[in-house]
Amino acid sequence: MAMTITEKILAAHSGKKSVFPGKLIEADVSLILANDITAPMAIDEFEKVGGKLFNPEKIVLVPDHFTPNKDLKSAAQCLKLRDFVKKNKVKHYFEVGRGGIEHVLLPDEGLVLPGDLIIGADSHTCTYGAVGAFATGVGSTDIAAAMITGKVWLKVPETIKLIYHGKKLKKWVTGKDLILHTIRDIGVEGANYQAMEFCGEMVSRLDMAARFTMANMAIEAGAENGIFEVDKKTTSYLNSTPAHYRQEIAAASDPDASYCRRREYDCEALEPQVAAPPLPSNARPVLEFTDVRIDQALIGSCTNGRIEDLRLAAEVLSGRKTHPDVRLIIIPATQKVYLQALKEGLIEIFISSNGVVSTPTCGPCLGGHMGILARGEVAIATTNRNFIGRMGHLESKVYLANPAITAASAIKGRIAHPDEV
Repeated sequence: MAMTITEKILAAHSGKKSVFPGKLIEADVSLILANDITAPMAIDEFEKVGGKLFNPEKIVLVPDHFTPNKDLKSAAQCLKLRDFVKKNKVKHYFEVGRGGIEHVLLPDEGLVLPGDLIIGADSHTCTYGAVGAFATGVGSTDIAAAMITGKVWLKVPETIKLIYHGKKLKKWVTGKDLILHTIRDIGVEGANYQAMEFCGEMVSRLDMAARFTMANMAIEAGAENGIFEVDKKTTSYLNSTPAHYRQEIAAASDPDASYCRRREYDCEALEPQVAAPPLPSNARPVLEFTDVRIDQALIGSCTNGRIEDLRLAAEVLSGRKTHPDVRLIIIPATQKVYLQALKEGLIEIFISSNGVVSTPTCGPCLGGHMGILARGEVAIATTNRNFIGRMGHLESKVYLANPAITAASAIKGRIAHPDEV
């Protein structure tokens, strides 16, 4: 039976020769992830039944949302994680100063691999599909059960095949623009409980940072997971991580696999995109937004906080100053990214531009801390969501864009195309 990548992975982890969309399966998990917001609830349920970890080496806990601790409640949540880690001898725990934002951290630490089945108590766990893994977000109670059993119940999703044509993107167009354009096309519910399989000539030309961004935002179209075929760029990236991945696997869909639908995109004609509030699907070319004044520009998050993103922002900001009315916040996604940015002189560029550089944290992306918006304020951000109240007050607004547009907007004091600066 011909299968997609997603179906092949789910079949392998459920001990079956084949699976089909709609089938309910019990699958073995490769890795279980939770953070300082979601792990405490899972720990409570785990301890309520006197649970024992099925494998301490397959649990990953990352305090990254309200950390460094912003108040007493967040401090208590992080303490619960530390106590649980010590008591249960959890191998992979990334304390503040030793890790960073989970969805950038795990791939760079070599913890996610092609063919893996990964569940995380965070909706953007789908990021790991960039390396050819099946990765999806689940609830904290599901995490508790999986920590004990090593298994998870899933329904095999249908797959949408997304084909990206072209040989070269226009200047300043990135993976963020491709995924925003895609979400505009299919809608925020356009892939509900389906797999988004990214393929085509242009996809093969994208670097891993772009692929991570696209897989990360599959959830913004309602998808169960986003996934890429494994190619030379994937294996080259994995060989640069502690995983030193070398195994050859069949991480590609069969030529005659069935898809629920196909969508095709001409990428060479695509302009840099901006998504207006309150949905990521409200994407249009940046030049349609140049009359929107901003109060804050945020560059970072699990979507665009990688070193490639910081380099792009620095290219725009170099030798220029942030507009007097704008707060520019830059958040490297991990300690390693921060250190690399420091070595390359990017941090000096950001500070010289009157930007503030933060320790790795998810903080402002979810309206937690380190960049909350007041009533009536407007931000442009490289984050993944612009829902009502997402970054602060219910009457604040968030526009989504790539790092180059966000940097240019910080300079101009309004949403701007990078060519304007």
